[in-house]
Amino acid sequence: MFSTFAIVITLLLLMFFAYRGYSVLILAPIMATLAVLLSGDFLSSIPAYTDVFMGALSGFLLKFFPIFLLGALFGRLMADSGAATAIADTVVRKLGASKAILAVILVCAILTYGGVSLFVVAFAIYPIAKDLFKAADIPKRLIPAAIALGSFTFTMTALPGTPAIQNAIPIPYYNTNVFAAPVLGIIGGTIMFVLGWWWLQSRAKKANAAGEGYGQHDDEDIGVGGIDAKKVAVSKDDPASHSAQTNVAQSNLASTLEARSTHQTSFTVAMIPLVLVIGLNAILTYAIFPSMNFEAIQAQFPDLNIAGSLGLWSIIISLVIACLVLIVLRIGHWNDLQKTINRGTYDSMLPIFNTASEVGYGAVIASLAGFLIIRDSILNLSPDNPLISEAVAMTTLAGITGSSSGGLSIALSTLGEDYLQMAVAAGIDPELMHRVAVMAAGGLDTLPHSGAVITLLAICGLTHKQSYLNIAMVTMIIPLTAVVSIIILGTLFGSF
Repeated sequence: MFSTFAIVITLLLLMFFAYRGYSVLILAPIMATLAVLLSGDFLSSIPAYTDVFMGALSGFLLKFFPIFLLGALFGRLMADSGAATAIADTVVRKLGASKAILAVILVCAILTYGGVSLFVVAFAIYPIAKDLFKAADIPKRLIPAAIALGSFTFTMTALPGTPAIQNAIPIPYYNTNVFAAPVLGIIGGTIMFVLGWWWLQSRAKKANAAGEGYGQHDDEDIGVGGIDAKKVAVSKDDPASHSAQTNVAQSNLASTLEARSTHQTSFTVAMIPLVLVIGLNAILTYAIFPSMNFEAIQAQFPDLNIAGSLGLWSIIISLVIACLVLIVLRIGHWNDLQKTINRGTYDSMLPIFNTASEVGYGAVIASLAGFLIIRDSILNLSPDNPLISEAVAMTTLAGITGSSSGGLSIALSTLGEDYLQMAVAAGIDPELMHRVAVMAAGGLDTLPHSGAVITLLAICGLTHKQSYLNIAMVTMIIPLTAVVSIIILGTLFGSF
């Protein structure tokens, strides 16, 4: 009883202090140790940290560090070379200011589906989104939700082949790959995209009908590309002035994009690395690896789980080649390639250690006697359909940790074997378990204390009060609706 109470208390404290801005790197071991102490096992508190916590942390690093490192490096290369900006400017130019929301969503989706880190995308796209929303006279408070929809949802958890770390984490547990349940993933992704776009468009129309424009903001004196916000400030009290000033903003935006395009990498060339990440991954997964004989490798490494490693190897090889293509072919232009490579390397450190620390915390919790009660309660939510239990476990832990990768890692490291056995017993394809797990982890992961949400709002210079409702709608309510739809379809028709 005390052990279960200790788990609940430390989970709540973890969520509270994470919201207050304290690093998970220090929170996770403290809360893990506190859980052991509150359980009454004082002698085990230090071994729980040195052996259980650090053992789980190092195990996670062993499996996933290359993907975090290569993903961060690839994202930094795309951003610093100007390739990401070239893609963004082309999409914006083709769609125009009248489709500002769609343009931002699509730019973010293209980049994140191609392997660029969502944080890199947020930093790179916000200046463009700011100018675009200003030209279209759409409230700035909707920008975070538009970026989040394109970056944090369907390209992160649903679309088959996405190299996002969330899509890689279930691979060694279910012996799957990043293309698991492709059709269901596309259906789920389409639900998120369509409903999310519709929601944001409806909010923009409602704001327009109420006379709300882009708004006045302290950080808007000079926009990216030299657009002077003071010259395009909109007055709702003067319709003629409003129309004229909006036209000026649109003209300035078009001129800025045109000027940038004269010395940018072309859209086609900038897309090559993104296409390589997905294309090579697919070729390795469905053509090269299935035709290879791994008996010699298995003999040399008898403890290696080949089936659970192939999916990870595909991502690693694809990202390495994409990075080399960016560098060797000099796609884009760098002021300092060495600095870009170093920044990309450093960018990977905090995310990987944050997630690994959360996994360490989960391992300590799983070692406590009280966890057996929690585990059995979760597993027995729906004995005949482990998809429901899995979805609840993934999204709940993602919500508590404020991280989809953290929640997913904790849940699978503690319950992954159980879910695989339940799936086999129920005749459920592990690919379906993979896709539901990833999509569910992308549900409650964006509660207010989420590091991704806090960072995104900081980038945009907005507050939870101004923008969180719309972020929650497109990153929690709609994605969870998609998860329910996929569970129903998967239960009725199986994995496809």
